[in-house]
Amino acid sequence: MTRPHAAGPAEAFRALHHGRAPEDPLVLPGPWDAASARVFAEAGFPALATPSAGVAASLGYEDGHTPADEMFAAVARIARAVDVPVSADLEGGYGLPPKELAARVLDTGVAGVNLEDGEAGALRDAAAHADWLAEFRAAAGAALFLNARVDTYARGVPDPEETVRRARLYVAAGADGVYPLKAPPEVLPLLRAELDVPLNVLASPDGPPPAELGRLGASRITYGPHLQRRAVRSLRDLARELRGGPQTG
Repeated sequence: MTRPHAAGPAEAFRALHHGRAPEDPLVLPGPWDAASARVFAEAGFPALATPSAGVAASLGYEDGHTPADEMFAAVARIARAVDVPVSADLEGGYGLPPKELAARVLDTGVAGVNLEDGEAGALRDAAAHADWLAEFRAAAGAALFLNARVDTYARGVPDPEETVRRARLYVAAGADGVYPLKAPPEVLPLLRAELDVPLNVLASPDGPPPAELGRLGASRITYGPHLQRRAVRSLRDLARELRGGPQTG
């Protein structure tokens, strides 16, 4: 039975994106399971954002191949494990109709969701995707922060104008923020100037720090699967240490 959903957690999560100094973007670590979510929450982060690739790896799948039921269950476990808002990367929605997708997302207990416009190595038609997002927004109401991922740079279309065109369509459809995946730092000022919603930027632990990305235009920083992969490298070193072998560099 579907339970009623309050907009409260989403409102609190939405508020975290606004009124921030440029050098202080919202930093959202990416937990891949309940244990890692608790570590990040205990460290004081005000919200978290699950990476689909990191969750997939934790479940034994390649990125993009996690069955929908398993992804929803994993996201729900993460949301239950912490007292801070959680946003979930749910790829392209697993082929579900917008109304059904919204109901399933809401039942996980998350406060936000990423939905992308790339599929099968290509980009979806932007207008059709905007219509799909509008249906999703209508079904979810204000109970989710909708982060619309724009896959132009990830799908071999490194065109700022096309990125902005798509982003504006998705904002008009009800997106609260946009996420131009893999957009290089040098185009962030242009995107920031053209878009009036929070701008999500993918960061790497070894790349520019959040403060620098914020000054370039990022409102929100996420790390995708980088943190999960770094944890695996550390675990691999520990395993080698236990076996008496050399550690990685």
